[in-house]
Amino acid sequence: MPTNGRPIPDPVPNDLTLPQSVDVVVIGAGIAGVCTALELAERGLKVALCEKGDVGAEQSSRNWGWVRLSHRDPREMPLMVESVRLWKGMNERTGAETGYRQCGITFSVTTDEALKEEEDWAQILQEYQIPARVLPAPEALNAFPGLTAPIKGALYNPHDGRAEPQKASPAIANAFRMLGGTVHQNCAVRTVETSGGKVSAVVTENGTIRCSSVVVAAGIWSRLFLGNLGIDLPMLKTTGTVLRTDPVPDGPEGTFKFQDYTFRRRLDGGYSISGPQTGLYEITPDSFWLAPKFFPALKSEFTRLKFRFGKRFVQEMKLPRKWGATDRTPFEDTRIYDPQPDTKAIDKVYAQLQAAYPAFQGVGIAQRWAGYIDVMPDIIPVVSSTEGVRGHIPGLFVASGLSGHGFGLGPGIGKLMADLVTGAVPVVDPSQYRLSRFSDGSKIAPMEGILRR
Repeated sequence: MPTNGRPIPDPVPNDLTLPQSVDVVVIGAGIAGVCTALELAERGLKVALCEKGDVGAEQSSRNWGWVRLSHRDPREMPLMVESVRLWKGMNERTGAETGYRQCGITFSVTTDEALKEEEDWAQILQEYQIPARVLPAPEALNAFPGLTAPIKGALYNPHDGRAEPQKASPAIANAFRMLGGTVHQNCAVRTVETSGGKVSAVVTENGTIRCSSVVVAAGIWSRLFLGNLGIDLPMLKTTGTVLRTDPVPDGPEGTFKFQDYTFRRRLDGGYSISGPQTGLYEITPDSFWLAPKFFPALKSEFTRLKFRFGKRFVQEMKLPRKWGATDRTPFEDTRIYDPQPDTKAIDKVYAQLQAAYPAFQGVGIAQRWAGYIDVMPDIIPVVSSTEGVRGHIPGLFVASGLSGHGFGLGPGIGKLMADLVTGAVPVVDPSQYRLSRFSDGSKIAPMEGILRR
C-alpha cells in the first residue's frame, strides 16, 4: 500500500554542544546551506550549521532530483555549468553516495512551434560546449521502448543528470562534519546580534554562538527570519506533489519530460513521478503584500496552478513578524513543514504515464509527498550580501529563493556564497543574484514560470 508522508533523508549525527565562537554560522541545512558550509570548511574556516529540524528534511529531500542545464534562464547558466562540474565530483568529494548520475534528460514537445523553441535552446546550450540536440520523435522515443507519447520531437541533453534528494544533503553535511564542522539539528536560530553595526553572534534556542558572518539559507523560512531583522526578502511559496513507484524491472535509464508527466529513475530502482497538474498556490497575507512584484510570474502560471484560499491564510496571519532573542519563534513551533500531497492530481498523472508506457503498467505507488517551494519574483535565486538594501547588516548573507530549481544549482550556490563570505574572486558574476535588485529600480522579469522548468 502506498504511504502519504514525507521522504526521510539519510541521518546525520547531531552535535549537541554549541561552539562558543566560529567564523560563520549557516542557518538552514538544505542543499544551499550544506554546500555553503562544506565550501567554507574546505577553505579552513570554522563553521556551525544550524537547522531547526533535520538535515535536508524540507525542500531539499522532496524535489524531483533533476540536475539540469537545459531550460535554464541565461542568468543562471554560468552558475549551473559550475554546479554540474561540482556534482560530477561530489561522490568522491564527500566519500558517500549522492546518487549523481549523468543520465541525460529528454524534453519532449507536441507542436511544431515548441520544437522550434527547443532548437533555439539547443543553440544556447551549444554555446557552452554542451552537445544538446533536437531529436525527431522516433529517435527521441527510441530510448524509452514502448512509450507512445504523441510528440513532435524533443530536446535531448546528454549532460543533464540526476541525484538523490534524500541522500545528497546528508552526504554533504557528513563531509562537512569530517572537516571539523558542527551540525546542530533541532536547533532553531532565533535572531542575529550585532556589535558596532556588524554581525557578532546568533542566538539559538539552545544558546549563543559568536561569529563574524551569518548565511541565511533557510528556504521558505528566510523571508520570516530576515523580516524580523528589518530586511525584506520578497518571497512567496508554492506546493508541489511527487510520488515514487515500486522498482521497475528493466526501466529506462534516462529522465523524460512530457506535457502530462515526468519520470526520473531512482537508485532504489523505482521512479520519481510528477507533472504540471500538481502545483498548488495557497493564498496568504504575503500574496497581497507582494502582489505587484509577483504579478508577471503568477500571470504566466495562472492556468497551471491551483489557487486555494483557506486555513493557510489564517495561520500565516497569526504568525508573529517580530520577536526577541528570548522569545519562542515560529521556527521552534514547526520543525518540519509537511504539506499534504494532492493525491488525486498525482495519481491522475501516474495513470496517464501508465497508459502511455507499458513499463509502468502494474507497478505500484510506494509513496506520495508534497513540499513547499520558495519562489522569487524573477524566478532567480538570491545569493548575496544584504548590501544595498534597507536594514543592511555587514556580515549577513542570503542564499535563498531557489525557485524550484535549486537542487541542481546547490553546489554552485555554495561555492559562490563562500566566495562572497570570504572576499574571494567570485566563481561567476554575482550581480544577477544580488538581493538589492528588488529595491534598486532594476527591471524584474522572469524568463518563464516555475512549473515550465
